[in-house]
Amino acid sequence: MNTTDNNGERIAKVIARAGVASRRDAEAMIAAGRVAVNGRPIASPALNVTAADRITVDGTPLAPPDPARLWLYHKPVGQVTTARDEKGRMTVFDALPPGTPRLMPVGRLDITSEGLLLLTNDGGLKRRLELPSTGWLRKYRVRVKGTPDDAALEPLRAGVEIDGERFQPMRVTLDRQQGANAWLTVGLREGRNREIRRAMEHVGLVVNRLIRVSYGPFQLGDLRAGALREVPPRVLRDQLGMTDPAPEGRARRADPKRAPAKPGRAPGKPARPLRARRPSRPRRSD
Repeated sequence: MNTTDNNGERIAKVIARAGVASRRDAEAMIAAGRVAVNGRPIASPALNVTAADRITVDGTPLAPPDPARLWLYHKPVGQVTTARDEKGRMTVFDALPPGTPRLMPVGRLDITSEGLLLLTNDGGLKRRLELPSTGWLRKYRVRVKGTPDDAALEPLRAGVEIDGERFQPMRVTLDRQQGANAWLTVGLREGRNREIRRAMEHVGLVVNRLIRVSYGPFQLGDLRAGALREVPPRVLRDQLGMTDPAPEGRARRADPKRAPAKPGRAPGKPARPLRARRPSRPRRSD
């Protein structure tokens, strides 16, 4: 065991990557004396381990970590992006199909927001995709109450300060006016709590619908609300410079209600995943 230097990884992280529990739950298991390393029970998660160490949980050897994988999920309004909710509301993970591995969200969407949410089984991939240094643009279709013009939106493009918090410049375009509402396209490179809603309120606009349509190169496309689709390993390789996280045969789509693919498109393949495209406009009845 390694307790003094920076070799290896924290024991709770290794347990989480093996799919046994979240890092927080793994720390609780360690505190309860359920985890042993090289035959010795441990009581603290402040321990680094390497591939040479033998880890057991409740006497069962820890399986090797699954390869890093990534899914696209179309989050509907009304679900919270958390593993548990103290108010008893439905979570994203309550809605996933049976047999889905333990997943973690890449960033969050609040309960009243909808659209693309990335999910992964790998904590390292999650942190990599969330880092501001990754520089990926996140695009949203935003419906606001009011009749804004370009002059009203210009402060958002320059960057605003709200309650002492500086927001980075946004990419904002006015798409169309629809009665008392206007549709905007907004692009961000950071993801602060309720950033778009707070920024719009700052310039006198109230958001009444917010849909994330892309996260970097990954597109919502034609994925139906509540559907889950795995990103093919070759796309992860191309977009992230990763080695194949899993054989092509392991890539699967957990979307039993999804309509058949259009002719000429392989089933389950994201629509043009390597090319940005303008999102389709919501139907006028929305």
